Amino acid sequence: MSGRLDSEEAMATGLAELCRLDPDLARLVAAGMRPPLRRREPGLAGLLSIVVGQQVSTASARAILARLAAAFPDLSAARIAAASDAELLGAGLSRPKLRTLRAISASILAGRLDLSSLAGMPAAEAHAALTAVPGIGPWTADIYLLFCLGHPDVFPAGDLALQEAVRALLGLPARPNAKALAAIAERWRPWRGVAAGLLWAHYRRIKSREGVLAL
Repeated sequence: MSGRLDSEEAMATGLAELCRLDPDLARLVAAGMRPPLRRREPGLAGLLSIVVGQQVSTASARAILARLAAAFPDLSAARIAAASDAELLGAGLSRPKLRTLRAISASILAGRLDLSSLAGMPAAEAHAALTAVPGIGPWTADIYLLFCLGHPDVFPAGDLALQEAVRALLGLPARPNAKALAAIAERWRPWRGVAAGLLWAHYRRIKSREGVLAL
């Protein structure tokens, strides 16, 4: 297994293994489903982009990030800590996200969170370091590990799109909750991150067929 999900070759290997492990996912691949290799910049910029993008559209997240970049071209933990609430709210941040950005900055400045060291940690340890920061929940940590660090076996079971995709794929009567989905995903180890990408692609196809734009 590749140490990181950092290339199309690693993605292809993961898909081949998933086809061997699970006939339901093999059906998606046979139907032409191919998840893109999604990577984000590691470090503070990548983590902030994930926090900003929660529960807003892709277009809204991009607009907020653009305003943050314009207001703070030297964006850093120290700069965020020194910024006023009015400056951060003016970029479009909600108050809960403002508090999370401040908590991240405070943790970095106090030495409690070293983003540069996360890449060398096992996924569980890196996850624990991230979720120790107030405002960073399991979903945010999972997305950071998957897209910024390329861990191939990370699975954000609390993601509603993944829950809906699995409900549709398996013909379940109701959408599984995070605990139930995590149990289902055990069959996809050690390529749960690739399975997540495949299921997100499946979700987007479902929504496009329903005439709903899935961002």
